[in-house]
Amino acid sequence: MDSIDRKILALLQEDADIQVADLAARVGLSPTPCWRRVQRLKASGVIRRNVALVDRGLVNVGVTVFVAVRTSTHTQAWFDRFKAAIELIPEVVEFYRMSGDVDYLLRVVVPDIAAYDKVYKRLITNTQLLDVSSSFAMEELKFTTALPLSYIE
Repeated sequence: MDSIDRKILALLQEDADIQVADLAARVGLSPTPCWRRVQRLKASGVIRRNVALVDRGLVNVGVTVFVAVRTSTHTQAWFDRFKAAIELIPEVVEFYRMSGDVDYLLRVVVPDIAAYDKVYKRLITNTQLLDVSSSFAMEELKFTTALPLSYIE
């Protein structure tokens, strides 16, 4: 991956709808070679998919909750059940297995505390958990889906 590929990725992370001709002009290529590079980035899996970023407030899920989960069970069977349960909860938009004191971290988006309580109840139903700790984000100070590209070798 060269500097032109990095420029293409940076521009596509800002606006995936950019026309190939505009993208090509901004990275110093003609449209056909630029289009080929984008296709190669897609085929290689660097570009996984194009999505629309929806305004959370305008679709009434403006409250973000970070949920730290601890468990005393660490079997594959337990994890498979837990993961399947999480996948059925659309309000969980991110799900991580962690190191340290917390086993799993979830990012949940909901309209209000009452809606989160319903998510919480679905989360603890049929799932053996040691501890669930919820923290409500008071203010979003930075949010981006753009990844840093300076680490590409």
